[in-house]
Amino acid sequence: MSFGEKILDYKEDIITDLAELIAIQSVSGIEESCKEALDWMMKKAISFGLKAESINNVAGHAELGEGGKLCGVLAHLDVVSEGNNWDSLPFELSIGDNGYMYGRGVADDKGAALINLYCLKALKDNGVVGKNTLRAIFGTSEERGMEDMDEYFKHEPVPELSFTPDSEYGICKGEKGILQLELYTEHNGTTLTQLHSGKTTNAVPDTAYALLDCTENEDHQLARLADAKNGSFEFYYTIDGMMVLSRGQAAHASTPDKGLNAATALIDLLTSNFSPLTMGSLPSFIDHYIGVDTDGVMLGIKMRDKESGALTVNVGTVHIDDSYATCTLDIRYPVTKDGDEILEKIKRQAEKEKIDVKVLTHQKPLYLSEDSEIVKLLSESYENIMGEKPSIYTTGGGTYARKLKGKGVAFGPIFEGEESNVHNANECINVEKFFQHAQICLESMYNLYTKG
Repeated sequence: MSFGEKILDYKEDIITDLAELIAIQSVSGIEESCKEALDWMMKKAISFGLKAESINNVAGHAELGEGGKLCGVLAHLDVVSEGNNWDSLPFELSIGDNGYMYGRGVADDKGAALINLYCLKALKDNGVVGKNTLRAIFGTSEERGMEDMDEYFKHEPVPELSFTPDSEYGICKGEKGILQLELYTEHNGTTLTQLHSGKTTNAVPDTAYALLDCTENEDHQLARLADAKNGSFEFYYTIDGMMVLSRGQAAHASTPDKGLNAATALIDLLTSNFSPLTMGSLPSFIDHYIGVDTDGVMLGIKMRDKESGALTVNVGTVHIDDSYATCTLDIRYPVTKDGDEILEKIKRQAEKEKIDVKVLTHQKPLYLSEDSEIVKLLSESYENIMGEKPSIYTTGGGTYARKLKGKGVAFGPIFEGEESNVHNANECINVEKFFQHAQICLESMYNLYTKG
């Protein structure tokens, strides 16, 4: 019997506590709710008899042991906004007849965060004597640039060995660079009076709407054109003009090709029917330099490498009103490429169109050797539970691993091929697989605590 199996003794308690944690609507950027989730976790840790400390209400840790190496397991308590088209209440944990748990954060990343805490409890309850110090570290702004970890590590040391269960199995040795930008300018369009889409930069928006001041003939022409476009469009007449509603498919910004961007689809429709002057500078820029593609080809930044694959571009938000126009881009670039060069290319293109560019966040790529100590330790832990070696891969996703100075990787909790709908409606995780992850996590934390 592996030590990891002992986590199953807490199965019912974990489900009960996860329901409480999911009910806290800790949407990233809403400080009060994110603090509530962190406070909940700190109180739970103390009730387990663990040391717990919050750092400036943005991050915190629960701790077991003392001396030796500082080892850490990191997870985040903030979530993306709920979005639309759920089949259940997004902030209420539900378990379907298909064996899946549903709720915002159940897979990304509250479920894993709670498992980390219960793993510490299992080690303590079973009297395990470690030779290292083990921390479960929790943050509250992973979905918005990871400033929480920047603040945390101003006050606390970076663990010498660590992992974050915020990706997929097997072991993620590399993460693409993440460049998030805001493009903005005055709105100078005449026909387009408003356009709004998206709540977060790192997700593909599933709805968008525009208000148009146009003639009846133009209305009819646009409706006919919509039938030939990729997307779903609805037309309504309002006191402020004609409203066009675009419906797409949400997805994570690291895999924008798996979704359908409602914003770029709507802009593609409008710019196909109206002149650039009537649409305004920003929609025209999006149409000319991004379009409905997600590979950056029209921006001149299309690239790939053998280590991590192709660059991706996602238009996450667009907001245009009478006088102001802004959008955000989420660019994931290969681990061997230079993000500063990509930024300069975009700035040059934007300058031509009198568009200003602001860097929201720039997270450089992460790339570790397969021979690193943490990769070997996690590989052993995975094999002890699963009976086979884990795959080694790279991702376009961004996790706390890139804040660990080359001393940590992403590892779990989602198994390859399993449905999870991360950053989408009906976020879920298979219950059986969730507790399989819990066993792997406990086995890994046991090895960090006693061997690392």
